[in-house]
Amino acid sequence: MLTKSRLLAIVFVLLGVFFGVFIYQTELNKNNPGSSWSGLPFKLGLDLKGGTNLIYKADVSKIAPGALGDSMSSLRDVIERRVNLFGVSEPMVQLEDGSIVAGQVEHRLTVDLPGVTDISQAVAVIGQTPVLEFKTERPETEKTKILEVQNKAKDAFSKKLPIPTGIDPALLQQDPYYISTALTGSYLQKATLEFSSNSFTPSVSLTFNDQGTQLFADMTKANVGKTVAIYLDGAPITTPVVREEIKTGKAQITGNFSADEAKVLVGRLNAGALPVPIELISTNKVGATLGEEALNQNVKAGIIGFLLVALFLIVWYRLPGLLATISLSIYVVIMLSIFKLVGVTLTAAGIAGFILTIGMAVDANILIFERIKEELSNGRVLEDAIREGFWRAWESIRDSNLSTIITSIILFWFGTSLIRGFALTLAIGVAASMFTAITVTRTILTAFGLRGQSKLLKFLFGHGLKV
Repeated sequence: MLTKSRLLAIVFVLLGVFFGVFIYQTELNKNNPGSSWSGLPFKLGLDLKGGTNLIYKADVSKIAPGALGDSMSSLRDVIERRVNLFGVSEPMVQLEDGSIVAGQVEHRLTVDLPGVTDISQAVAVIGQTPVLEFKTERPETEKTKILEVQNKAKDAFSKKLPIPTGIDPALLQQDPYYISTALTGSYLQKATLEFSSNSFTPSVSLTFNDQGTQLFADMTKANVGKTVAIYLDGAPITTPVVREEIKTGKAQITGNFSADEAKVLVGRLNAGALPVPIELISTNKVGATLGEEALNQNVKAGIIGFLLVALFLIVWYRLPGLLATISLSIYVVIMLSIFKLVGVTLTAAGIAGFILTIGMAVDANILIFERIKEELSNGRVLEDAIREGFWRAWESIRDSNLSTIITSIILFWFGTSLIRGFALTLAIGVAASMFTAITVTRTILTAFGLRGQSKLLKFLFGHGLKV
């Protein structure tokens, strides 16, 4: 048993040394492509690294008031998915509540892209996500009325005359031929590229989700023998005639496009058809000057805090405190290695969560050492006191850390990207701290094989400033 503990202790210490060398070398050579240690720098968020900030305005004029919240949330999810698809790390996509601008209520979407300093590249990352709409024929009487109003307005415009009184301005913006329906790209489940078996012409097949299938069935049932127009980005791309009710939730887009164009369209639709049209209204290039200062201050604070905690542990708990400091060092290098290997993006909030977990790891060690001290004061021999101290402290450590992990999961599930970064760092840190506080510290302490009641052992396991 003692041999096993000593072997494990050696393995833990060697792993700590290896991870420490790994972090040092990868940071030292992060800008040296020829080095075998290059390519794994820490990923920093927008607040620390700089990048691009984009602000979009959402056109919610065609969204029912009751569906506004779901549509905007869906819009945010689609943009996040598209940004992640292009490999931008830790994007922050946030919705702004409707604010009054120039007398009108505007709903905005803010996108932060860390590390993307080329604004044109940032806009390209978001891309021209297609807005897919299904429209039905407008009744003849309405079509005639709208066309009459629009023709009057065009005639007045060509003669440089004011628009005749009595004309409803809203009619000037309407499509005289088709009416928008509730069926849009937000109900799209997938798009696939297909080829005709006879002419080999490409087409795009659409499959809707359950709600979209019902809407499509209702629309086709009510328009048998009539034209249904499929609009993409505001322009009609096909106007098929409905022959019968379609209950399968599948539609087909055909048109004068090449196989490559159809492939691009499929990719754009699958990446996320926007449920709400958006317009780019602001672009900002964010510098990292303040971020670098904040990062340096956070790192400095973390190092000073770690050294002070280590000094307290060694002075107050002596040998167990020294071993806890070694265990804490292993914890730090494990966490930093996870950040590098997994690609966790560090923000100021994430670093704060990491530093918080260091304090929680120390708290676990203190609980263990206090339990050991109680067992020694109750007359137990050192070996039994160590075993009982770890066992009795485990339940308190488990419950407190488990509650923190649950809180982290809730924050990650419901929070924004910024809160998720903090929650993820906190959860990983708590799990790693439990491992190092319970397993690593115990293994190293047991590896010494300390027994007996000598004066040296009493001093090494003493408490506080008592000799």
